[in-house]
Amino acid sequence: MAEALRNTDDGHPGGGQDVPQGEGQDTGRDGGQGDARRGRVRPDEARLWTELVATARRTVADGLVVGTSGNVSARVGDLVLVTPSGVPYDRLTPDDITGVDLTGRQVLGTLVPTSELPMHLAVYRTTDARAVVHTHAVHATAVSTLVTELPPVHYMTVALGGPVRVADYATYGTDELAANMLRALAGRSGCLLRNHGTITYGTTLDQAYDRTAQLEWMCRLWLTASSVPGLTPSLLTEAQLAEVGERLKGYGQRR
Repeated sequence: MAEALRNTDDGHPGGGQDVPQGEGQDTGRDGGQGDARRGRVRPDEARLWTELVATARRTVADGLVVGTSGNVSARVGDLVLVTPSGVPYDRLTPDDITGVDLTGRQVLGTLVPTSELPMHLAVYRTTDARAVVHTHAVHATAVSTLVTELPPVHYMTVALGGPVRVADYATYGTDELAANMLRALAGRSGCLLRNHGTITYGTTLDQAYDRTAQLEWMCRLWLTASSVPGLTPSLLTEAQLAEVGERLKGYGQRR
C-alpha cells in the first residue's frame, strides 16, 4: 500500500509530506553505534522476533491499527524485543531485530525502538508479563473518550481481571503516560488509554493479542448496545463476574 503520509510508530504524522526512504529523513538507523550484538542473535531471540513480527502484522490485518499506529513487544530473560519506530510491519525482516534491556538501553539491532517504550518497560518492571500489545483500535479508543471504566457488559470482562479502567490522558511516549497506565492496570491485564487506544499484556504474544482483541470486541459491544434509543444495556454484577471467574479457572483442554 502506498504511503501518502509517513507515520511514526504511534500513528503521529511525521512531517506532513511523503519523503522517500534515505532522502532527507532519519531512517531510524544509528550508523552502527547500537549494534554491539548484531550478528550474534541467539536462536530463542530469533524465534521470538519472528513471532513478534507476525503478531504486529496481525494487528494491521485485523484492523486494530492503521499503518504503524501501535507497537508490540516480548520479553526473553532481561531482554525486551520491540517493534521499531516508524517501520511498516510488512517490511520488517530478521535483520531488523530490535532489543533493549529493562532500563531502555538498546543492546540489539540498529533501528530506533518504538516511541512507546516507556509504557512497555513499565509493564515488564511491575508485572510477570512476557508480551505487550498496544493498539489504536477504533471502538476501544472511542470508549476511552466516554467513560472512566468500560461497563461490565459481558462476562469476558473477567479475562482482563475485572472492569477495564481508562488511564488518564498524557502525551504519547512520556513517563507520565506510563505512570497513568500503571494505575489503570492495577489488578488488570489490560486498560484503555484516554483519547489514545489500548494496552494489554500476557504470558505469551498470543495471550496478549487475544486480550487486545477481546477488549476491542467488548468496547464495540457496549457502544452498539448503548446506541439503541430509550434502552440501557444490562450490566453484570460483581457476584456474577466472580462466578465466571471460578468457572474460567477450569476452562480449556487439560493435558
